Amino acid sequence: MAVLVTGGAGYIGSHTVAELIANQEEVVIVDNLYQGHKEAVLGGKLYVGDIRDKEFLDQVFKENAIDAVIHFAANSLVGESMKDPAKYYHNNVYGTLCLLEKMNEYGVSKIVFSSTAATYGEPENVPILETDRTFPTNTYGETKLAMEKMMKWFDTAHNVKYVSLRYFNACGAHESGRIGEDHDPETHLIPLILQVPLGKRPHISVYGEDYPTADGSCIRDYLHVTDLADAHMRAVKYLREGGDSNIFNLGSGNGYSVKEVIEMARKVTGHPIPVSVEGRRAGDPAALIASSKKAYDVLGWKPRFDSLEYIIGTAWKWHQGHPNGFAK
Repeated sequence: MAVLVTGGAGYIGSHTVAELIANQEEVVIVDNLYQGHKEAVLGGKLYVGDIRDKEFLDQVFKENAIDAVIHFAANSLVGESMKDPAKYYHNNVYGTLCLLEKMNEYGVSKIVFSSTAATYGEPENVPILETDRTFPTNTYGETKLAMEKMMKWFDTAHNVKYVSLRYFNACGAHESGRIGEDHDPETHLIPLILQVPLGKRPHISVYGEDYPTADGSCIRDYLHVTDLADAHMRAVKYLREGGDSNIFNLGSGNGYSVKEVIEMARKVTGHPIPVSVEGRRAGDPAALIASSKKAYDVLGWKPRFDSLEYIIGTAWKWHQGHPNGFAK
């Protein structure tokens, strides 16, 4: 039986495909390559197409014995989602509806969903718990929450079991240096920092240094992409063993401030990395850290690569070897 990975040519998806293959899973990948890269797929069977194309999905399900799905395919830029909400509802929500309909039609009853801690909005508690209220503050988080709720009702009506994994900042790269982060535009902190020693920008901007934190800059929860891939595999195993639908936060339990990340990048790269302090960005909470106790208790998952030095070191290895990302 095969695992279908939608969005498997993207950043987290490609690392999950690599881990699945390393664990002797048969893998089928679906990606429209709008954000993904064919070169990021290190194995498995790749179908290039869109999950909103039902005839295309028919082909994928007919040609493969799929027993579980890991669903990454979605747009994920917060700023863009606020400017073009229709794009996010059409791709994220309607795309998921098409996928769930075909899963139900072909008798595939297990799906692991790449969700986001943006479903919580402004946190009530730090660290954030799965039982905290969900009140997204942007369209991206709202569509991800809508996708979760859709899965809940497909479970109720059709017994399609799901695991939703909510996490913040995926980072780092595969230890081999063969695959890593390549977004256009890039919005994530670590690759933006590393553009400075690569000569692609003169400095890194820090948005606000007057937050109620130890050094005044925002604190965030960073997870190595291979740890995230491991969590998705464990969630598939959980569903295969009869686990009920569930939601899990994935977090390190420890946050790093923006300034701490920059300082570690200086150590790893040996570059001074100049900083420009800017004003706060609207809607940036002081600290976002997720509790992953439930994931540890139920899935047996905990981060293995939670050293900030290791995270940035693997990212630096990838970016040094691919200063312009994947071959275009």
